[in-house]
Amino acid sequence: MPDVDEEPPEVAAPADLRTPCLAASGWAGGLVAALLPPGVAGAVVLAAVVAGLVLAALRREPGLAGAVLACGLVAAAVLASASLRAEAVSSSPVAALAEQRAAVEVTGVVVADPRPVAGPFGDGVVVRLEVRAVVGRGVRHEVAVPVLVLGDERWSGVELGSSVATRGLLAPADDADLAALLTGASGPVVRHGPDVWWRGAGAVRASIRDAVAHRPADQRALVPALVDGDDAGLTADLEDDFRTTGLTHLTAVSGTNLTLVVGFLLVLARWCHVRGRWLALVAGLGIVGFVLLARTEPSVLRAAAMGAVGLLAIGANSRRRAFRGLGVAVVVLLLVQPGLATSAGFVLSVLATAGIVVLAPGWRDALARWLPRWLAEAVAVPAAAQVACTPVVAGLSGQVSLVAVVANLLVAPVVGPATVLGLAGGLVALVGDPPARLLGTAAGWCVGWIVAVARRGADLPLAAVDWGAGAGSLAVLVAGCVGLAASAPWVLRHPARAVPAAVVLVVVVTVPLPSPGWPGAGWVLAMCDVGQGDALVVNAGAGRGVVVDAGPDPTAVDRCLRRLDVEEVPLVVLTHFHADHVDGLPGVLDGRRVGQVWTTSLLDPPEAVEEVVGAARGAGVVPTLPPSGAVTVGDVVLQVLWPLPGPPTVGPGDGSTANDESVVLLAEVRGVRILLTGDVEPPGQAAVARELPSLDVDVLKLPHHGSRYQDLDWLTSLHAEQVLVSVGADNDYGHPAPDVLGALEATGAGVARTDEDGDVLVVAGAGAGGTVSVRAAG
Repeated sequence: MPDVDEEPPEVAAPADLRTPCLAASGWAGGLVAALLPPGVAGAVVLAAVVAGLVLAALRREPGLAGAVLACGLVAAAVLASASLRAEAVSSSPVAALAEQRAAVEVTGVVVADPRPVAGPFGDGVVVRLEVRAVVGRGVRHEVAVPVLVLGDERWSGVELGSSVATRGLLAPADDADLAALLTGASGPVVRHGPDVWWRGAGAVRASIRDAVAHRPADQRALVPALVDGDDAGLTADLEDDFRTTGLTHLTAVSGTNLTLVVGFLLVLARWCHVRGRWLALVAGLGIVGFVLLARTEPSVLRAAAMGAVGLLAIGANSRRRAFRGLGVAVVVLLLVQPGLATSAGFVLSVLATAGIVVLAPGWRDALARWLPRWLAEAVAVPAAAQVACTPVVAGLSGQVSLVAVVANLLVAPVVGPATVLGLAGGLVALVGDPPARLLGTAAGWCVGWIVAVARRGADLPLAAVDWGAGAGSLAVLVAGCVGLAASAPWVLRHPARAVPAAVVLVVVVTVPLPSPGWPGAGWVLAMCDVGQGDALVVNAGAGRGVVVDAGPDPTAVDRCLRRLDVEEVPLVVLTHFHADHVDGLPGVLDGRRVGQVWTTSLLDPPEAVEEVVGAARGAGVVPTLPPSGAVTVGDVVLQVLWPLPGPPTVGPGDGSTANDESVVLLAEVRGVRILLTGDVEPPGQAAVARELPSLDVDVLKLPHHGSRYQDLDWLTSLHAEQVLVSVGADNDYGHPAPDVLGALEATGAGVARTDEDGDVLVVAGAGAGGTVSVRAAG
């Protein structure tokens, strides 16, 4: 029997699926264009249309035939757009000159703000140009293709929209949207300054930064990021905290930004008695102004389109209008930028908007039965967006955030004020500094709360859970999200069901899982379970640890260090620059005192070197090469055995030689000798054997996750009691090799591996007649 206090459910109009079907068809056209050769892609689209027409004929439904033709037309249009763009780029004279590594002179227009990149020998600058003319091999060509310029600090001040000339060497680009890379670019010669609209937008962006220049660093960086996507000042650890708490959308241009800015303009217009179609004109001008302010890059255009859909969700018949608007926006964006079909950001943006349009109204109405409507909407909107995006986020990051909904709910009241105050501060700063600083202070207070939520949320014991990115794991997650979406209105309709569910979530997130006796006394080394990668911690004393490699995931290594109660890291050693050893560095640096960072002398691959240098500098540390000789760090004595001392060197650029230049460390702590080998290969192993022919250790970290490519004679000659293998479960590399493990076990060594044992501790003086023993968490 139904409750007497319940209102009858609102009868929703049938969903109009025409534009979503067109959007899905356009998306399919973009995907086949990206994944298949043009001829094959065209055949696939044609075959799909023919199959649809046959089905319509068999069912005798003329309407279905019309729908199939419309969908096929949209898919073909997106495919044609992608093919034409790809052909224009790949067949251009610039691409041909890039294949020849030609020295050229180019003239073009700057189409994106200069972006500084950190490098081991100084900072560089990356700039995107729309090249209009190129002179190479004695011939001048008139073109219109994008090129990425790799320049020095002389490029840092070039303005968006400027026409510039420069010289350099062309090289092929990995990105299909680029005709070439221009390396070693000379300083830009400005032929023409930017147009007045670009100068105006640049002045406002600079004024926004000036309005908050007096605020603390995190606030100073976040206000411009929130208002116009200017994220140059964000530190790696803050970005990682925002990622963990599901707040990353606030650090980049999103549809929310546009909805807030244009919504504010509409409120002002109504106060000025603007009505009717004039409001539409105000909204249109606001969208154009926002795009100019945030830059006309694909991500900004995507955000503008999604924000426009958000504006459609305001007013009468909003749900149907927004649903149709979303479909139209997807089709238009794919026609203009077909490459968005394979963009993770585009997928997340569309799913978040769809979640808000489709799921949020029903959840809001259910909550509004017992909560104020404004609070019900504040809960429903971020929750719906998060549920819609969760499977894709898990596939990309291997994690599911448990705090995202709560974090978004907590920051929701200040996002709007922070955005509007930051923009107002920038506009006022154009005419007067003191009022702008006042507005900037208020915006800083607002984003200070956002930073606090991100920092505290990321520190929770179970802020995020690891989730497999395989097809089976994602299918389970998708099914769970669909079930949650279907059951949420029933759960949320009554506080007797909703409140206990919320309490359970809060308890799961905030109460640490018990780890009895971990790490306990006597441990000398921890091998963290970070998946397919390395992250080890040598006990340097109470609350201190020397970290050797950081693994591929900041959250995983951070969680391991928290369980070990490591609050200070006097030394980080990065054996080489492969992602599975360095990408987790922000998780080591986050919230801990860090003394030094040592790296290998081979600075390759360069992209990873730049990321490491940037992350370390964000924590106030400059990476250096290891010193020669023994070094004492707390309770640990360290000696670098390989590579031999020498100046930094640059590799081939693809990281192919990085493994054998791994730093090999001999550590001694509490009488236990530990050999940490990174991914060193047989040539490097042989070199160490020649330098120290009688080397004998208690613990061996097996090189390269137990790869078959080893010098087994050397490894077995070390007489290690325990062998540690840091390896991911079900990895695609066949690690660890059974014959390698068998040879080591034949010497009497014990083997511990993270894929089977989880985190592993090496404990001194606890072995049965030996020097060490191991404890496993898994």
